[in-house]
Amino acid sequence: MISSMTGFASGKGQAGAHSWSWELRSVNAKGQDIRIRVPDWITGLEAHLRKSVSEASARGNITIGLRLSREEGEATLALNHVQLDAVLSAMAETEQRAMDAGLSLAPSTASQILALRGILEADVESDDPAPLLSALKADFKPVLEAFLEMRAEEGAALEKVLTGQLDEIDTLTQAAARAAAARDDESGAALRAALARVSDVVDVDETRIAQEIALLAVKSDITEEIDRLKAHVAAARELLAKGGPVGRKLDFLSQEFNREANTLCAKSQNADLTSIGLELKAVIDRMREQIQNVE
Repeated sequence: MISSMTGFASGKGQAGAHSWSWELRSVNAKGQDIRIRVPDWITGLEAHLRKSVSEASARGNITIGLRLSREEGEATLALNHVQLDAVLSAMAETEQRAMDAGLSLAPSTASQILALRGILEADVESDDPAPLLSALKADFKPVLEAFLEMRAEEGAALEKVLTGQLDEIDTLTQAAARAAAARDDESGAALRAALARVSDVVDVDETRIAQEIALLAVKSDITEEIDRLKAHVAAARELLAKGGPVGRKLDFLSQEFNREANTLCAKSQNADLTSIGLELKAVIDRMREQIQNVE
């Protein structure tokens, strides 16, 4: 089964005081381009995500986003003993100097001292990234699975469309072969009639005429183009049946399809055959657009 390069998945999780949301999306690209937006303080997460996605996919412009938030708990207050000792020492020195100067200072209360900056500090428990990293790794797995499942579903739809287009190309190729055979018969009859008229007027070198007829036949022969179109159809069907990341090969084949259709139109020299060739080019163009999304 083939996969599409278009996909999307999201998810939410929570562990302890942390909650988060994932967003994983991709669009088509010539190669694989993985872009990750996660908090850089969670060491090892980006490398894990990149490895997981690169092993699970071969092509696509893939973006991984993580929004992380932390629910703050009730913070406890703690004395900053160093700062408190410094303040008390400064107060004692101030009171002594005031006494030496014959001044009397009002006594300071404990609440006034505690209100000073730096005496009381919020004691918030520091984050340990290890448990969070493990939780995020585990939570990303189902998101990645959902992402790959969507790409597979898109791929199944693409395969159905491409199979139908290959059927159209096969049918048009057979029609082109029949039109070419009818064209050759009509052209041969018309040429013989023209030569008969010319022979009544002037002497005609039969050898020269045979050479010209053979040259015209070679220039307008599309047998090789028909054979190659059939071979390309068979190769494309084989790639679809094989599955996996076959987008590049299918893209190359679509270019070959287009080349043969162009040559067929250039050699047609017949209205019916030209019409078939143009329809063939239209189907191939539609097929190439679909192939651009195949992984």
